[in-house]
Amino acid sequence: MLDAAIATQLRAYLEMIRQPIELVASLDQSDQARELLALLNDIAALSDKVRVREDGDAQRRPSFAVGRPGEAARISFAGIPMGHEFTSLVLALLQVGGHPPKVDAAVIEGISAIPGEFHFETFISLSCHNCPEVVQALNLMSVVNPRITHQMIDGALFQQEIEARQIMGVPTVYLNGHHFGQGRMLLEEIVARIDSAAAQREAEKVSARAPFDVLVVGGGPAGAAAAIYAARKGIRTGVLSERFGGQVLDTLAIENFISVKATDGPKLAAGLEEHVREYDVDIIDLQRAEALRPAGQDGHIEVRLASGAALRSKAVIIATGARWREMNVPGEREYRGHGVAYCPHCDGPLFKGKRVAVIGGGNSGVEAAIDLAGVVGHVTLLEFEATLRADAVLQKKLFSLPNVTVITQALTTEVTGDGKKVSGLVYTDRASDSVRMLELEGVFVQIGLLPNSDWLKGTLALSARGEIEIDSRGQTSLSGVFAAGDVTTVPYKQIVIAMGAGATAALGAFDHLIRASAS
Repeated sequence: MLDAAIATQLRAYLEMIRQPIELVASLDQSDQARELLALLNDIAALSDKVRVREDGDAQRRPSFAVGRPGEAARISFAGIPMGHEFTSLVLALLQVGGHPPKVDAAVIEGISAIPGEFHFETFISLSCHNCPEVVQALNLMSVVNPRITHQMIDGALFQQEIEARQIMGVPTVYLNGHHFGQGRMLLEEIVARIDSAAAQREAEKVSARAPFDVLVVGGGPAGAAAAIYAARKGIRTGVLSERFGGQVLDTLAIENFISVKATDGPKLAAGLEEHVREYDVDIIDLQRAEALRPAGQDGHIEVRLASGAALRSKAVIIATGARWREMNVPGEREYRGHGVAYCPHCDGPLFKGKRVAVIGGGNSGVEAAIDLAGVVGHVTLLEFEATLRADAVLQKKLFSLPNVTVITQALTTEVTGDGKKVSGLVYTDRASDSVRMLELEGVFVQIGLLPNSDWLKGTLALSARGEIEIDSRGQTSLSGVFAAGDVTTVPYKQIVIAMGAGATAALGAFDHLIRASAS
């Protein structure tokens, strides 16, 4: 099951185990069960502290639990955790085996003290790049707190349960049998949701911070570049981020980042954070900015947060990026997560063999259609204009696929469903002005971006599209406030451009501080 290179790597990791662990398998007669048992035996052969039992009595089969001998296991995997989830398995082995997790001691203490019983289930797909973070967070909580349990469930293997629960987006988390959340969630987010006191304590800690020289709002490529350039000037720098990495975390293939032939979003985001942490930068993650107040008599601009906390700084750089644009048609929001999706890499496997539509003929839409064509039964791509806007190389690949239909001059007007999940969509053929209907099970929306600037309306000058207006130095209409990246009027929304804009804004902010102190 494990090739030689992976086995060698895993053997080295398993040497960190301090206490014996058991892998308790619950099997059936399926091929997947035989594969799972082979994987578990391969793991056990790499460490004398790991043993396998086959007498598990779990309902979901094939599955296995990871625990210590004589104790009830609190972590389990329903399915074979390979692909993106192999790291989740390795971390579970290490942490159950006594290797300390790389998490702040205060967070561990907070998790340990959470009262109540919490039984989590996370439905994932092995191709989802956001799922492992949720799985690993809940596994860690289960290791730390004996009143918490967690099971990862491969939706592709337990398709009947996916359909019965009407799950059409991953990761989807259930808590004590009830829907808890969907999509990417960080450890601190989950803890805050089940322990309200933790959120209050964190807000108080944030507000207690001393004023910054430069506060960067946003942790994507533009924000990371701005923070590094500011910190290198030797000034007190902070980064406020709703999720470090920003929209890059939702991007799988990146092939146009100069000097790096190919990478993926989560890997790039991890690299951005690692680089920022090389400097003396105060990273304040999982906090959303809600209002901006101009500098008062003390010379500090104030950023108020949704948590009720507030931060002060002599200069602020806004790099809050953009989000997926919605179609804003009837049925879209009603069926979000129930057939309407925005991440083909994450949710595509849930539509195996089914009919889906992709809305949008730019690079994102065509790339999505190409990826989905390898999983689903049929893809219909709908583009508003008369021709596709994607790069020629992508179009060539798209039109070579036998299970893809392209419809141009199509205006989507409604997503239809049966009250539980998507059943089709309605569109207008702009060439003939006729109304047409497509029967399908999924709609993937890929029609561009909207700037995350709603919280700034009435405070800064915004363009008609809601983008922050900036000059060549990144200066906004408000003194001491700069902006960079996809949230601004910069004409091309690209990672490499956002990074350059972040550096420009930081240098502009530093120049502003010098001039302000001299006056």
